[in-house]
Amino acid sequence: MKLPPRDAARFFARPDQGRTGVLIHGADAMRVALKRQELIAGLVGPQGEEEMRLTRIPAADLRKDPARLADAIKAQSFFPGPRVAFIEDATDTLARQIIPALDDWQAGDATVVVTAGTLTPRSALRKYFESHKNAYAAGIYDDPPTREEIAATLAKAGLGQIAPEAMTDITNLSRALDPGDFRQTIEKLGLYKLGDPTPTTPADVLACAPASTEAEMDDVLHATAEGRFAELGPLMARLEAQGVQPVGLCINATRHFRTLHLAACDPEGPAKGIARARPPVHFKARDRMIRQAQAWGVRRLEEALEMLIDTDLQLRSSSRAPAAALMERALIRLAFMPRG
Repeated sequence: MKLPPRDAARFFARPDQGRTGVLIHGADAMRVALKRQELIAGLVGPQGEEEMRLTRIPAADLRKDPARLADAIKAQSFFPGPRVAFIEDATDTLARQIIPALDDWQAGDATVVVTAGTLTPRSALRKYFESHKNAYAAGIYDDPPTREEIAATLAKAGLGQIAPEAMTDITNLSRALDPGDFRQTIEKLGLYKLGDPTPTTPADVLACAPASTEAEMDDVLHATAEGRFAELGPLMARLEAQGVQPVGLCINATRHFRTLHLAACDPEGPAKGIARARPPVHFKARDRMIRQAQAWGVRRLEEALEMLIDTDLQLRSSSRAPAAALMERALIRLAFMPRG
């Protein structure tokens, strides 16, 4: 049976015992691995591997020994409880080994968990699981976690009371980070709040959130928007040393000032405008960008955008002018531009 995404979170958190097998497939290996970990923990419990109720079968080993899966499905552990046979990194070429073993599955046998990368709808493995009456096929996509998934992650970390503003920050964080990094951040937040009965606040989230991977770029953009022109030279030198191209910097600067312009134009004020920005503004930068939008005003931001568009055209033209110098000059001119 095909497991719809809306039902997948509930199933992985509390899987049904007695299923023949579950196929988890998707392009993002980290997302697939996290779902697989959750599923296996739900099936065999925290002691399952120690009690030899979990059998791991690498795909390469199954190719060499096709009977290994059938043996693992029927094998009994010294300890009572459900059992799992796990096949990692399967491809469609393993369908000939996996399908016959599942066809012989009977009640009381181990549940077979298979993980795979991207499988097309024509995949023999995917078709088998989707058409099986007692098995599931779950596609894992690169969508941000749902509210239900975020709530489950928070509950697992022992975080029950969350202030509304902090919940907004956590939701934004879930969209900005990879799933593994997001889970680690929430676990860190749970430890940070251990023994503290007060609700989690935005300050708590900020204290535990990892630094942005684009911190150097953000430093340049904020220094420009806040008129700190003296800092631009060293910051630009660091970016250049990291291989950041002037055209890429110009694109990011234009995006930054366009967000400020949309915020300044919002009829309900810059705070509402920043909150409505797409893609979402990283919560660490939100207050700074609200202040920047207020300081610049609509007219000055329009002039700034015109300057950045002109610079972008020059960078993409056949001009022989040094690209890095053109970009640095534009940012310095913006930093010197009077605001308000």
